[in-house]
Amino acid sequence: MLFRSDVRVPAANILLQEGMGFPILMKTLDLTRIPVAVQAVGIAQGALDYAVQYTKERTQFGKPIFSFQGLQWMMADMTTQVEAARQLSYKAASLFEGLPKNLDRLPRETIRYSAMAKLLAAETAMKVTTDAVQLLGGYGYVKEYPVERMMRDAKITQIYEGTSQIQKVVIASTL
Repeated sequence: MLFRSDVRVPAANILLQEGMGFPILMKTLDLTRIPVAVQAVGIAQGALDYAVQYTKERTQFGKPIFSFQGLQWMMADMTTQVEAARQLSYKAASLFEGLPKNLDRLPRETIRYSAMAKLLAAETAMKVTTDAVQLLGGYGYVKEYPVERMMRDAKITQIYEGTSQIQKVVIASTL
């Protein structure tokens, strides 16, 4: 059995009052979503950088595949999405900068931006890494190339600290 309800925490180890553990955990997520957002931006940026480098070196029909307009448009979308996620993550972080370190009363706007940054960054990381895999063709899916791992790393940012669907619930609840 993974969870036992008959185990009691010694009174000396209780932070506030009995039964407040879950609310405390939920409040910490409002803060810890931002590092996850920043991690997702970093993953997306790494995949984008690798894909750009690869497409400039890989030739097809006598020229780098970077010169093909369809691939350029794909990379233009990727870089725009990464920058949007980066800026929203910066905005969320800046809102937390001036707040007291206790998380008793966070402004709704701060909670909303934290969730929006995590949502946008995680979704962007997944999209950008998937596109990077596609730009590398068959090589994008093998372990010898880093974008395969980046795509798996991007997926976890959509899951931990609350799934993308949960971020939408949090965002909507603060409107």
